[in-house]
This record gives sequence, C-alpha cells and structure tokens, in this order.
Amino acid sequence: MSSKVAKLVGAYREHISVPWAGGLAAIQRVIFAVYDKTDELRLRAHIDEFRLATLEAGHEWLLLDVTNAFPEWMAAQEYRDAYFECPEDLTGYQAGEITEFVHGLVERIKATIAAEATPNTVVALMGVGSLFGLARVSSVVEGIKDAVGGRLVVFFPGEYHPENHAYRLLDARDGWNYLAVPLLAKEA
Repeated sequence: MSSKVAKLVGAYREHISVPWAGGLAAIQRVIFAVYDKTDELRLRAHIDEFRLATLEAGHEWLLLDVTNAFPEWMAAQEYRDAYFECPEDLTGYQAGEITEFVHGLVERIKATIAAEATPNTVVALMGVGSLFGLARVSSVVEGIKDAVGGRLVVFFPGEYHPENHAYRLLDARDGWNYLAVPLLAKEA
C-alpha cells in the first residue's frame, strides 16, 4: 500500500474509532477523505482497509461508487444521440452541472441510503472525480447529507485548504468553502 494511502487509512481509523456524538447537524457528520488525484487507483485497491476500520470501530459500511453514474444515466436517455451531437441542450451543461443528472443521482443515492443504511452506518461515496464537469460534489453532498443518519465519508481526489475550508476537486476547479471534517494523510 502506498505510504500516502496508508496514512489516510490511519487518519480514518483514528477518526472513525472515536465514539460518535449524538445530535450533530448533518454537515457535522460529513467527512472528506482527501487524497492526491494520482492515488485514485491505489485508494480503490485498498478501499477494504477503510471498510475494515469501520467494522472494527463497531459501525456498518455502505460503499456507493458513482464512477459510472453519468454513463448509466446517459444510456437511459431517450435523446442521448442528440445530446452527444449537441451537449448544450442538456440543462446546466454550460455551467458545468447537468441539472437533471444531479437530481437523479441524488435521488438514487438517497433511495439506496434509505433502504440499506442505519444510524450506525458509514456511507462511503467513491468515484466523485468522475463527476467533474457534470455535477458539483458540493451539490451531491448537500442533496444527500440529511439522508445519512450515521456518517458520510466522501473519498475526494483533490486538495483541501485549511485557511478557508476550501476543497478543490482534481486540483482544477475553483474550490468551494465547506465545513465538513477533512481527513488528510498525516505526515510522520
């Protein structure tokens, strides 16, 4: 396991093993596990380390991978061929957030959480880098955070800037200020 991924697993293990406080607002239950975008495959190869840390801490684990969410959504669209010819016809395309896709993704995630999660579940959201240019991670998190009774862990390929609580997806898009708990690979 890469040392950076191992350090992130360690930071996660340390954080998730602390007894959970009750009565927290939804945003206080959101955790961003921030890692370098070049470590995506390494993180995926070791995602079970996060699951094991969760189970060892006495919590349940629900992994939701949104990597293929857009291709699956697009394949189901009646006018998909026309959209490929003229993507500007998709509402929100110009702004970098396809409105109908985001709404459908949020609703699908919320339905899965309602069916499979309990207040003791860590809902892990992986593959958010694939949303770049299609949906804002902040929109997805805002849309689902209230549905999570336990903790929501977002595996986030990008950067975190503590001075203003800003997250930048894939180090490319302008960051946004978000008050989720950041987990970083701690330096030894």
